[in-house]
Amino acid sequence: MTSRTLLLTTLAMFAFAGNSLLCRLALRDTAIDPASFTTVRLIAGAVTLWLLLRMRRGDRPAGGDWFGAAALFVYAAAFSFAYVGLAAGTGALLLFGAVQLSMIAWGLLRGERLWRWQIVGLLLALAGLLILLLPGARSPSLGSALLMLLAGIAWGAYSLRGRGVPDSLAATAGNFLRAVPMAVVLAVLMLSRQQWDGAGLLYAVLSGAVTSGIGYAIWYSALPGLAAMQAASVQLSVPLLTAVLGALLLAEPLTPRLLLASVAILGGIALVLFAKRRA
Repeated sequence: MTSRTLLLTTLAMFAFAGNSLLCRLALRDTAIDPASFTTVRLIAGAVTLWLLLRMRRGDRPAGGDWFGAAALFVYAAAFSFAYVGLAAGTGALLLFGAVQLSMIAWGLLRGERLWRWQIVGLLLALAGLLILLLPGARSPSLGSALLMLLAGIAWGAYSLRGRGVPDSLAATAGNFLRAVPMAVVLAVLMLSRQQWDGAGLLYAVLSGAVTSGIGYAIWYSALPGLAAMQAASVQLSVPLLTAVLGALLLAEPLTPRLLLASVAILGGIALVLFAKRRA
């Protein structure tokens, strides 16, 4: 891995963690509602990605499709509504676990085999989710947790849809553009609960333009320098990075339950990934 790839990968991981931090900060500490945050985030992301695409390709059109846009919208909306009741680290862990487990489940449905250690890893990851969701004083809100799991499944579907796409940046730009009308419809349906303030709008714009739009562009620039296993395993850092930054910046607790669940979920997924490579 070159120093350039390492720098780009590090920036991308911080951007992915930043999405959770900005969303949680906005919905916890400002007046903005989840539907408005989703709408502004998608609009800001669409504008940023469109500008990046224009700078790189001139007048050539964006890519993507309506299925990808729908999956992106479901992810973004469920993500925002989930963070009303979740800490940043808990939300990132649930999101990442759901993304990876849904992609593994899709592989199984298509006839892929799991080897012995992969089965152990899958069971360990599922046990980690149960640890996180079991009732208790520090358990997350069940409704919020389920919404974040839905966001993860939607992002997993989006990722599977984008496999093999020749130009990921163009596809992402097109999907963001198509998702904007869906977000506007959501905002209209939630008009009676709509509210925002300057800080909330700023966080939503930063989430869409910087940690989503520019963050995805950085990640796609880093991918050619990463092996497939490196690209998969480096993302294991995002939930832990989010939890640490949430503790430092948002004063959120690093509970024993969260740490134990993190070890189980991320360790289990890592076992599935590395066992697959060895098989």
